[in-house]
Amino acid sequence: MTAASSHSTRAHSFNAAAAQYAANRPSYPPALLDVVEELAGRPLAGARVVDVGAGTGIATALLHARGAEVIAVEPGEGMAAQFRRAHPAIPLVRGTGDALPLADSSADLLTYAQAWHWTDPAHSIPEAMRVLRPGGALALWWNTYVLGIPWIAAQARRIQNHFGIDPAEEQAGTSARTADPEGRVDFSRRVVRWSRRVPVDTHLANLGSHSMFLVHGEKTSTTFLTAERTRLLEVFPDGIVEESYDVHLLVALTT
Repeated sequence: MTAASSHSTRAHSFNAAAAQYAANRPSYPPALLDVVEELAGRPLAGARVVDVGAGTGIATALLHARGAEVIAVEPGEGMAAQFRRAHPAIPLVRGTGDALPLADSSADLLTYAQAWHWTDPAHSIPEAMRVLRPGGALALWWNTYVLGIPWIAAQARRIQNHFGIDPAEEQAGTSARTADPEGRVDFSRRVVRWSRRVPVDTHLANLGSHSMFLVHGEKTSTTFLTAERTRLLEVFPDGIVEESYDVHLLVALTT
């Protein structure tokens, strides 16, 4: 399998696990949207916002709750179906960040929550600049595990040993250099740390909804998750896992 086909397979893997994704993936802290407003130089309330790669609507719902006029863009059939079930009042169109189904200068803010890495910046950067109005903003963000915490670091090593994929390398794609290799836009960067406490089975279902698990098949993933449950209960004997995240945020303004 080529790198391109592997990337595409992983990008499409979520459609078969949309309900699991919606039920177990973490959301984002209110402080994140505070910083988005700060760096964008305007409130979300009343802004025309396009949430690209919206998935099941985790970020879209937060933007909507802030008073933004949100349109969601999502390419995947399974994810879009889950989105429509959960958020029937929010408009959703099918499309990708590489070819946005939107008019020129039609948005104040474009957001990519956990989604920019599925685009090709050679296409998605020009598309974002086309759709944004003068004075608009492009905001990209990712929830990443805090690998400096011992139990998270140990779990990352086990994931690498089992799947041959290094979570630290996966998380390295959150830099401005990776987001825009040609340096066509000037990103401001912030990091927002937060945590959530969830039952161990929610944590495992969250892990299992990631593409590296989905593409390796049920047997391989189940083998890992079963063993991981035992290890986690040694660290968290009450069965409640404290997941710690750094949200890496990049915001670029248009002229």
